[in-house]
Amino acid sequence: MEMILIALGVVGLLLLTLALGVWVFAALALVAIGSLWLFGGFGFERIGLMLSKILFRASNSWELAAIPLFILMGELIFRSDISERLFRGLAPLTRLLPGGLLHTNVFGSTLFASVCGSSAATTATVGRITTRELASRGYDRDLALGSLAGAGSLGLLIPPSIIMIVYGVQAEVSIIRLFMAGLLPGLLVALLFSGFLMLRALHRPALAPREAPGDTGLLKAVGLLLPILVLIGLVIGAIYSGIATPSESAAIGVAAALLLLAAERQLSLGLLLEALKGTLATSAMVCSLLVAAALLSAAMAYLHLPRELAAWIAAQQFSPVLLLLAVALFYVLLGLFLDGISLTVMSLPITLPVVVAAGYDPVWFGVFLVIMVELGQITPPVGFNLFVIQSLSGEPIGRVALAALPFFLLMCLAAALITLWPPIALWLPQALR
Repeated sequence: MEMILIALGVVGLLLLTLALGVWVFAALALVAIGSLWLFGGFGFERIGLMLSKILFRASNSWELAAIPLFILMGELIFRSDISERLFRGLAPLTRLLPGGLLHTNVFGSTLFASVCGSSAATTATVGRITTRELASRGYDRDLALGSLAGAGSLGLLIPPSIIMIVYGVQAEVSIIRLFMAGLLPGLLVALLFSGFLMLRALHRPALAPREAPGDTGLLKAVGLLLPILVLIGLVIGAIYSGIATPSESAAIGVAAALLLLAAERQLSLGLLLEALKGTLATSAMVCSLLVAAALLSAAMAYLHLPRELAAWIAAQQFSPVLLLLAVALFYVLLGLFLDGISLTVMSLPITLPVVVAAGYDPVWFGVFLVIMVELGQITPPVGFNLFVIQSLSGEPIGRVALAALPFFLLMCLAAALITLWPPIALWLPQALR
């Protein structure tokens, strides 16, 4: 009972600091210090000595180098004409499918997600072209906006994924295995989205008017897609082949992106400075959250909270499925109010030990968690993808959220499928071990 009260006290402190408008990273650090003082009886001098060591260890992790490099690669591509090339290259291929150019949202997001670990950047890059083009060609507005909202979140699941690096560092799990585990579930989600679009178009053809063949042949289409396919091959190939670590493959990706922009005569000092500014802001946010989360994780460990909480849950004899359902509901509710990275770093010190104690593989849980975070990207009031699409389309946030609802349910289906058949996530990392 004492452990339950301490857990409630920690959660209460966290909610209080967030409600007061404290920055998330500062809230995590304050809760870590306050928990050790209030519930552990530690003096401030001792707390300072402990947390200073943890602070150095957390910020001195080599894996963190991959985060700014992958962000920089995405920033460089975001500022190029890749989105226009993606649309022109995919158009001849998608015209052959029921639903037509609606599939450019799904396929374009899937491809861009393979070189950019950001959901917001994926949505913005693909949507910059598709929102305008699909509207001008008479495609159903809700399907166009909803498919973009859902598919844009694939930037979190399909490797390289920033949030998977965050999870891997915090959970001390191999980032390469996490990347491998996210690939098939990511393709599964994309397949579910495209299947839904085809069914809707077959049921009501007026939603996706049939188009006459364009002037771009298949060979030219492949040529337009070639630069991003080469980037995908370099980054993912270097990781999966074992030639490079995630950090090294990120550096390869940045070098390749710079060479590509230079070859296309799009690289300029202004573009580079803007990309570096965007990278600095995002990287500082992500890394400060990670370091603060390490402090909270250490505080929880000193209080023996995760171990005792896991033992208490085991004593209640909850079934693993019921426990996972409760964790999923917990993440969906928090996802209404928190961004994905904040949600991950705040919750893992409590949820990960409990889930692992219930028998779930931590690599598998990383994929499950990312899908839960993806759900938060398309639910108001803090769904980042919804705000990106609102700014691109000019539509009210309520309409965008309703349009995204079918794709929210499809992602719930994907989470259920990987729960029923864990090899969907675990087969690739086990096969390529």
